[in-house]
Amino acid sequence: MGARDIIPVKRWSPELEEELIRKWEEEGLYKSEVNFREDTKYVVIDTPPPYPSGKWGVAQAGHYTQIDMVARALRLLGYKVLVPFYADRNGLPAEVAVEKKYGIAAHEIAKTPEGREKFLEMVRKVLDEYEEDLVRTWKRLGCLFDYWRDGTDSPKYRRVTQATFIELWNHGLIYESYKPVTWCPRCRTTLAEAEIEFKKRKGKLYYIKFKVKETDEDIVIATTRPELLNACGAVIYNPADERYRHLKDKHAVVPLYGKVVPIMEHELAKPEFGTGLVMMCSYGDTHDVWFFREMKIEPTIVISPDGTMNENAGFLKGLKISEAREKIAEKLLNGGLITKVEELEHEVPVCWRCRTPVEFIHMKEYFMKQLEFKDKLLKVADRMIFRPREHKIRLETWINSLAMDWPISRTRFYGTELPIWKCSRCGYVILPEPGRYVRPWKEPSPVPKCPKCGAPKEEIIGETRTFDTWFDSSISVLYITRWLNDREVALKALERSLRPQGYDIIRTWLYYTILRVWLLTGKPPFKWVRITGMGLDEKGRAMHKSLGNVIYPMPYIEKYGADAFRYWAAASGRLGSDYRWSENLVKTGQLFATKLINMARFMSVFRDYSSEFRLREIDKAMIKYAVRVAKEVIKSYEELDVFEPIQKIYDLAWNVFASNYLETVKPRAYGRDSFSEDEVRGAHYTLHRVFKLILKLLSPIMPFVTDYIWRRLYSPDRSVHTEVINEEELRYEGGREELISLLIRINSAVWKFKKERNMRLSDELPAILYIPAEGKGIVDDIKVLHRVREVIAGKPEKWDVVLDEGIYLRLLSKTP
Repeated sequence: MGARDIIPVKRWSPELEEELIRKWEEEGLYKSEVNFREDTKYVVIDTPPPYPSGKWGVAQAGHYTQIDMVARALRLLGYKVLVPFYADRNGLPAEVAVEKKYGIAAHEIAKTPEGREKFLEMVRKVLDEYEEDLVRTWKRLGCLFDYWRDGTDSPKYRRVTQATFIELWNHGLIYESYKPVTWCPRCRTTLAEAEIEFKKRKGKLYYIKFKVKETDEDIVIATTRPELLNACGAVIYNPADERYRHLKDKHAVVPLYGKVVPIMEHELAKPEFGTGLVMMCSYGDTHDVWFFREMKIEPTIVISPDGTMNENAGFLKGLKISEAREKIAEKLLNGGLITKVEELEHEVPVCWRCRTPVEFIHMKEYFMKQLEFKDKLLKVADRMIFRPREHKIRLETWINSLAMDWPISRTRFYGTELPIWKCSRCGYVILPEPGRYVRPWKEPSPVPKCPKCGAPKEEIIGETRTFDTWFDSSISVLYITRWLNDREVALKALERSLRPQGYDIIRTWLYYTILRVWLLTGKPPFKWVRITGMGLDEKGRAMHKSLGNVIYPMPYIEKYGADAFRYWAAASGRLGSDYRWSENLVKTGQLFATKLINMARFMSVFRDYSSEFRLREIDKAMIKYAVRVAKEVIKSYEELDVFEPIQKIYDLAWNVFASNYLETVKPRAYGRDSFSEDEVRGAHYTLHRVFKLILKLLSPIMPFVTDYIWRRLYSPDRSVHTEVINEEELRYEGGREELISLLIRINSAVWKFKKERNMRLSDELPAILYIPAEGKGIVDDIKVLHRVREVIAGKPEKWDVVLDEGIYLRLLSKTP
């Protein structure tokens, strides 16, 4: 059987990948079989459940293919690997998408249980459509994920979330309180610190006159929020600011409202900002929140949850915040109370979902304790292995910056409900037994009457709010390790768990998981944390729909193939660094796949010998060199890296093996010249041994072409993805691998000499080639390859051309 029969194609084609996907499904390669109780060598990958809010761009596709590469690499190293895929289907994005699609407001339609149920069904259908597209994408990319259809909105998942809440509540780690929260007027819900972003916005700085009560003198205060005037609780200046020391212990009269507030010294005032005087309001920012709490000042809240001014704002009541700002500025200006207005660009805290500027208002919410555990959480982080290590600093910085407990309740609808009923008479809180998913807004109380005051079931009211989506997501590792079913086994599995994620959600998903799992189990949630960077466009910009620079993967997969795309995903950036899109790198991946096909066609005509062969020095050197590279690749795989492996495998396969060793032994492989039969078989043995090693090492990154070749050359009924690297393949005591480096130098020098003279590489060269003395064992191979009269290992007394250091030519006749 010839090469054309064994490997019938000459270049890699995306159609071949689709055939292999069908074969993998038939062979059951997508199912992960791991027994947490009995298996000893396994890894549990806490795959990031993606939010199905639209099609993946190349950034997300690249991230998930890297996770698949890591899973495949671990299997190659002999681990059983659980790598599930399910969707994160809770939270605001889908609600907002439905509101836009149907022109409705969730808060209006979901006022009644019937309306809420209708709205939830609308959201569910949208999520189903998005999720189907994500699954199609990762399958086409060659990801061997175990698809779990029970996502974070399933009763199976939500019962775990609710059970963890009940346990934390029973341990006194969750409480309800009425206090300042960060509030999104658009989403009408509380936000955690991690859900706030800062965006530069243009605004105005108003210089407003206040009166000093005791002296009737004017003082001027600069503010960007004049609509908060009646929320002013104090005026402050910096203790080092000599301009205002005479105002200490006096009082300021708030313009338009006549409210009298104390003037005091405080370090929060910055002398260089505005006039150096600052009005402290309830609340303009987190500094205000801290100040009112620290100074024990009674707050005046002037903004309602819907983003309009309330009765405390007086004549501004009912106006939107932007409208109120304009109206009060106009009134102050007409009254001669504004001395000047400056244009400025400043950072504004916004909701990370809808980009609406947030407000700080008083709300009654449920909070989870975290501030008192900051030091202990830093120690928990020390017990996990971070790849790369420097990203651990991001986590530590975030933990140290926390300033409030975590508000975990949300005034939204499509999320896991708080499992709480409350007696309307006495306020007693009733929780169900953990283990079953409950919906208190729809279901009756789990008890017939209030255990405290005896009020009947009808007076026990179910909670309508849902959890912060991160409260759901942060128990993902407990879900996949089946913590609710068998805690002992789950704790064991946590010691073998891996979290792969981007650095952009260190402060959310990673931090909250560490907090939750440690409070529940006393253990770190992971052994390893693998952090990747952000996917960027070709100009180095983050890809966003708002910028119009999102690049979608499917056109490139259809054109070049998934293996070519995966090559880009592995080679585009070091672990932990941002990775930039490059179509040229995808093309390189396709060329590499085709190169492998042609290498396989060449080797398919030679038998894979296991005995009765003799290795020449160049064979031993090639095996030694390949084994050393393989060990380096395996070390990188063990460190959860794919960037270094793809660089080293590409160089080994193309630059060293194909371009130099294969070309050098080709005449011997075909039985030409004076090589013995056992030396010919030695070439065949080496070709196959090294090529099999390359295919195995490359299979996690480029699974399609490697499996295609493996099945065609070595095992028709067994995928390369069921193979492991064994110790025998990595053991080779003979050979001097430095001969390979010398071979490359010699080949490059001679080929360059021929090209400069317009000679074909196969043309006879009438010359004596002198090479360094250490190359004595490869002189015959060099002579046959370059078709020179003689090769001598050692420095000549006379020469005509110096090709490279230690490499000389003595010409026997005139060359072209």
